[in-house]
Amino acid sequence: MIEPPFSVDIRPTTPADLPAITAVYGEAVRTGTATFELDPPDLAEMTARFDVLMRGGFPYFVAVSNGAIAGYAYAGSYRARPAYRFTVEDSIYLAPWAQRRGIGSKLLTRLVDEATTRGFRQMIAVIGDSANAGSIGLHTRAGFAMTGTFYAAGFKFGRWLDSVLMQRELGDGGNSVPEELSAG
Repeated sequence: MIEPPFSVDIRPTTPADLPAITAVYGEAVRTGTATFELDPPDLAEMTARFDVLMRGGFPYFVAVSNGAIAGYAYAGSYRARPAYRFTVEDSIYLAPWAQRRGIGSKLLTRLVDEATTRGFRQMIAVIGDSANAGSIGLHTRAGFAMTGTFYAAGFKFGRWLDSVLMQRELGDGGNSVPEELSAG
């Protein structure tokens, strides 16, 4: 059977998207190892997290297909210390029906472009579970390099999980002194 064309629109996230984002993330928490959270956060918590990212000037996008949220991606602070202010950590989650359709790649490309435009210089991927070949492959194709693995760093679903670190430069990376960040 031939599948009809699958169109997807990547756009900035709005508060109206948060119930669908909460559902996508909740499914990932309950069934997957991409996140080390054990209990799905509710809408109030996801709204609070969204508000922190928006106040911080970080990019946050949703992928929409046929009116439904297929997934989302955002960049947030890598660490709280001020010296890390030019480094972001990415997060990408897709609804199960949207996986393996190129949506993650579109989200990550848009996220990298926007983070670069906003003056960030490094993007870190912290990938739950070294067996997560999909996320590792997605980040590799987007220009991320493997930087290390924390072995047996998390415990979920009755087993130990590794945490894989990948990194890519944004813009000039570490080759010049950055200007202070501009909120998008």
